[in-house]
Amino acid sequence: MPLNHFACANCGFWQQHFSPPDCPVCSDVRNDLPEDGWRFLPERDVAATHWGSFREVADNLWAFTTTPHLGLGGTGWLIVTQAGNIAFEAAPHYSPDMLDKIADLGGIAWLAASHPHGYGALFQLQREFAPPVVAIHKDDLAYTKAFRVTAPFDDTLELAPGYTLHHVGGHYAGQAALHDAQGGRLFCGDMFKIDQNTDGRSTHVSSHKAFHKNIPLTHGELARYRDVIAPLGFDAVLTPFEYAPEIGRDRALAVLDQALSHPPEVRRYPL
Repeated sequence: MPLNHFACANCGFWQQHFSPPDCPVCSDVRNDLPEDGWRFLPERDVAATHWGSFREVADNLWAFTTTPHLGLGGTGWLIVTQAGNIAFEAAPHYSPDMLDKIADLGGIAWLAASHPHGYGALFQLQREFAPPVVAIHKDDLAYTKAFRVTAPFDDTLELAPGYTLHHVGGHYAGQAALHDAQGGRLFCGDMFKIDQNTDGRSTHVSSHKAFHKNIPLTHGELARYRDVIAPLGFDAVLTPFEYAPEIGRDRALAVLDQALSHPPEVRRYPL
């Protein structure tokens, strides 16, 4: 039986396998097991039933999304720079027109993601554009069977001048944030969960190990978040799911300070 790429029908996590026995993301304490058992979708089936869209959400910042909803339904971000483009996180699947758009914008020179909830179809971007750098923190390498990591890293990794990965841990052991000093943005992974209303405005923010399972972060994990982001300048945060230009460094630090002021719990703070 040849190797193929399979997406978990429950969470969308991709594996390259003969026939996946289970899904490591669904089996993890942060997520739920599928109530009707395992079901894995070969790449050809996903390609036949899904398409996508893209939009420029800010200058030189593009969002790529997949329709209909697949798994966790994350967003693939593309930062367009004169030195080369950075893809951070990935959409659950890329249709041909999505890949064509990325090619029109200059392809991908650096490919990275915060943690497994943001991996999406990274394997498609690596296969299509062959970026020399595919960066994942060393502590999350066990989740990368669908693609090949070329640049595992420890605490920090500069992808390009002004674009640096920072290991933050917490939500996942290897979780990393991408600081975009040029654009004043923090691609924060799931350091923060942003609740937004129907018009896209942010209403609440939280920081947690697993929000829907009500597992809080420890004070040590929250303090590490704070220590890493306090020196960084940014006016917006982006998760694998939300773009929140209302949340800059001061608000992000205030949320962490509030969480550190009481015993560990999952709490949503109004903006």
